[in-house]
Amino acid sequence: MSGHSHWAGIKHKKAREDKKRGKVFSRLSKAVISATRRGGKDPGTNLELQYAIDAAKAANMPKGTIERAVLRGAGELAGEQMEDLRYEGYGSGGAAVIVDTLTDNRNRTTPHLRKIFDDHGGNLGTTGCVAWNFQTKGLFVVNLSKRDEPGLFDIVVEAGAEDFQKAGDFYEVVCPAPAFKAVMDALRTAGTECESAEIALVPTSYVDLSEADGRKILKMMEELEEDEDVANVYSNFNLPQPLVEELAAE
Repeated sequence: MSGHSHWAGIKHKKAREDKKRGKVFSRLSKAVISATRRGGKDPGTNLELQYAIDAAKAANMPKGTIERAVLRGAGELAGEQMEDLRYEGYGSGGAAVIVDTLTDNRNRTTPHLRKIFDDHGGNLGTTGCVAWNFQTKGLFVVNLSKRDEPGLFDIVVEAGAEDFQKAGDFYEVVCPAPAFKAVMDALRTAGTECESAEIALVPTSYVDLSEADGRKILKMMEELEEDEDVANVYSNFNLPQPLVEELAAE
């Protein structure tokens, strides 16, 4: 199966570190808001939202905070007019980057994101400049310690997965978006816990980066993810193996 950028595994490792820094609630709120905007506010019919809510509860996010995030995503909070904006551009080494945002002020968001791109050797492009290289897929990240590889492979492939890769300390499993629920149900039935499960943009081709460019784009991706208006960041870079091993050892 095709190669992956490893960013899914890396960012979820960073997410565990974020918990120590008190950033986890912001990240989980964005996941709830984004899932609600994509699939509606009923977790009974929106599996992505149900997973986001479960993850928020597991992190001890207050019930009221979760409910507010759902209402924000549904556009039902008085005085809060959020809009989805997608930005496209390039990072160091020519890697394609897509940034999905939820913002109440595009005049704040656009220049801020442009500065992040510029500061790390990238540049913000025009709408459509890199989107052609991505497809909407279901993406699952599973910790290697929580399942043996042959067993996990059989489970997800039988449920409809089309891509299965080891990425650092994780497995990344990709499926067609319509198969998201089937793969999720199969993993849960097997007692396999996911680090994350989301509808994501997955590249159709990848760019191999040097170690120097890899470090630059990782810093840019992390800074983008920490921005208050950013919901998700996607890219198509492949990191050199020494850098992957260094990150896995951290």
